[in-house]
Amino acid sequence: MAELARTSGEWLKGDGPESDIVISSRIRLARNVAGFAFVTRASADARFQIIQMVKSAMLDEIQHRPVHHVNIETLSTLDGQMLMERQLISRELARGDGPRAVAISEGERHSVMINEEDHLRIQVLHSGFALDDCWLECDALDDQIEQTVPYAFHPDLGYLTACPTNVGTGIRVSVMVHLPALRLTREIQKVHQAAQKINLAVRGLYGEGSQAMGDFYQISNQVTLGKSEQQLITEVQEVVTNIIGWERRVRDLLIRDKRAELHDQVARSFGVLTSARSISSEETMHLLSSLRMGIQQGLIDNLDLATVNELFIHTQPAHLQTLHGEALETAERNTVRANYLRKRLNSSSLG
Repeated sequence: MAELARTSGEWLKGDGPESDIVISSRIRLARNVAGFAFVTRASADARFQIIQMVKSAMLDEIQHRPVHHVNIETLSTLDGQMLMERQLISRELARGDGPRAVAISEGERHSVMINEEDHLRIQVLHSGFALDDCWLECDALDDQIEQTVPYAFHPDLGYLTACPTNVGTGIRVSVMVHLPALRLTREIQKVHQAAQKINLAVRGLYGEGSQAMGDFYQISNQVTLGKSEQQLITEVQEVVTNIIGWERRVRDLLIRDKRAELHDQVARSFGVLTSARSISSEETMHLLSSLRMGIQQGLIDNLDLATVNELFIHTQPAHLQTLHGEALETAERNTVRANYLRKRLNSSSLG
């Protein structure tokens, strides 16, 4: 896990389409194995058998990428939290009990959670606005597993899932966007209104129940029954395209009409991040958000999106403790975080 903590997933590279606004695109498929009770009713033996079936179906690679299988049941709380911070497992899988696991491909583009709410949660995660690519890879991985693992499927209802809102296609389409300008100008409500019109959800960085730290928002579908996968993908694409346009227009207006104020805000954020001796995770997210927008507006030199994206993850509590090599109390974490930020941002400067 220490080696994993020092690296970054491909989705953080900031090199995908519309990466100035869109951090990542993700598609998840919920599947259950025919002949087995849902996870909450399944015995430990049945859940272990499901893990073995899925591991056999994937063999040692996903789409020519080596796979690392992780036994979540024996994982420490800290390591589970670190995988959650990396968007590789959910809070439910990390904090659950009984036999459960995750398979992760090299580069972290693909992962399969086993025995979360459903027997399988198949995930593909890409940098930038790339839902079509996510779907092609997720569909292929789904087909690969289904060759040897029979799914619970009803001819009228579709794929059967533990939660009724996932019945049908079982697909969750999600895009993570960075919207500092809309939040700064108090226009973020437009995003919520646009999403609600077609029953999309707007959530924080870590999905359901999380806050929009660092001006990150996840836009995703809520219901899967009655629509095809492509219809649901298209709905999310259309809304996110509008959101990208709004955010860009507001950023341009801020540069045109309030450049000095914006530059001052970015400079203050940069100053704190490069000189603080103690800093919380929440404040770090807020200040890095300002830096990220500053990069796009040409206000910071020698700093790229990939580095800032990585810092958002590496300064989270579990990553910080793993990188440091020991468990830390809150005050200690804040000191270590400040030291880490100063070191990583040392070569950057204000434009």
